[in-house]
Amino acid sequence: MSTSNTFDDKVVRQFAVMTVVWGIVGMTVGVLIAAQLAFPELNFDLPWLTYSRLRPLHTNAVIFAFGGSALFATSYYVVQRTNHTRLFAPALASFTFWGWQLVILLAAITLPLGITTSKEYAELEWPIDILITIVWVAYAVVFFGTIAKRKVKHIYVANWFYGAFILTVALLHIVNSLEIPVTLTKSYSIYAGAVDAMVQWWYGHNAVGFFLTAGFLGMMYYFVPKQAGRPVYSYRLSVVHFWALITTYMWAGPHHLHYTALPDWTQSLGMVMSLVLLAPSWGGMINGIMTLSGAWHKLRTDPILKFLIVSLSFYGMSTFEGPMMSIKTVNALSHYTDWTIGHVHSGALGWVAFVTIGSIYALLPRLWRTEGMYSTKLIDVHFWVATIGVVFYIASMWIAGLMQGLMWRAVNPDGSLTYTFVEALKATYPYYYARLFGGLLVLTGMFIMAYNVFKTWQSKTSDEPIAIAEPA
Repeated sequence: MSTSNTFDDKVVRQFAVMTVVWGIVGMTVGVLIAAQLAFPELNFDLPWLTYSRLRPLHTNAVIFAFGGSALFATSYYVVQRTNHTRLFAPALASFTFWGWQLVILLAAITLPLGITTSKEYAELEWPIDILITIVWVAYAVVFFGTIAKRKVKHIYVANWFYGAFILTVALLHIVNSLEIPVTLTKSYSIYAGAVDAMVQWWYGHNAVGFFLTAGFLGMMYYFVPKQAGRPVYSYRLSVVHFWALITTYMWAGPHHLHYTALPDWTQSLGMVMSLVLLAPSWGGMINGIMTLSGAWHKLRTDPILKFLIVSLSFYGMSTFEGPMMSIKTVNALSHYTDWTIGHVHSGALGWVAFVTIGSIYALLPRLWRTEGMYSTKLIDVHFWVATIGVVFYIASMWIAGLMQGLMWRAVNPDGSLTYTFVEALKATYPYYYARLFGGLLVLTGMFIMAYNVFKTWQSKTSDEPIAIAEPA
């Protein structure tokens, strides 16, 4: 078979497998730090195992290692299928795999050692930032180069979402990471004070908006119709969803800085744009779920479709909750509480992890030429274990957050505080145990997935490249 008539799927397989590996690693660290909050002695008095060092390792591992590998894998897969062509510069695509794994490895070494910029989701120091930039430029060249040499005129909407994610993350990373190096392992941001905070949360919220939303919506717009065997419910709505989302999302970051030194008008603008964001978010959620019109019966027998559709339900829920929490009066109660942790994980676990898991389950049998995954039953077990785990996790944090906010603002008739901070902390402990239980269930689901992936790989029928003419 001529290589010119086949897809470049080796790099897709590499990223897909590493998605599962990094998912286990990132969630294991998450479970450990959840356990440390319930049982503080679990840091073992070792500086590199303290919560403060492991927490950024957890966030980087689940966002950039697990989520990032999934985005690389699916975008490389989708851009070839929807444009009927091979990847542009396959050697460069291979470089993005090894370069990204090196970034993740360097993060795993430096963060526990306390080498950090202390910027949320941007903790990696300047030499690693430069490596990220080089890998990301290579990624953009491969992705947009593939679109440029497409064999069809139309650019499918999933590619628009992937493209916006790639370009915007590049902009966010470069602007927020501008820093003055002092040594090889230490630098200082070029911004100061409230400006630094505003730039950081412009980056931080758009890491959510573009890395964890736009990219995964590209995944959704390909794999939901593919798995359902139905066209997108409304292609026009998908285009409106795209333009409305990328226009609005960029301006929502200041809602992280309510009641701080940030100018009041900036806080209010962030709140307003967050509320506007509800419309395109729900438009996309409805579009994805309604794609099942005429195929609802498939949910009874297809657990992959369950993952994909439930992920959209969580997407709708978290994109309603976020704008509500951006309202200043609501934020006065929720700010600095575990309610925020519940909100983040309803999006990160319920939306991002579920759509990733569903997409990888859909992807691997096609790449390995198997009839399907090794065990459909195990996918179903994974779905229910993970769903129960996510619900336990987020419900415990919602309840804890509301309780904390109410206890912190409670005052006696003479104006003194009703509860000390320690009393509020003590009351939170039962919910930390519940969160740990939920996290353990989610992690158990990832081990089930890893076993299923391994057994599917063992049963693969061919390593022959997949022909471009073949259905994807």
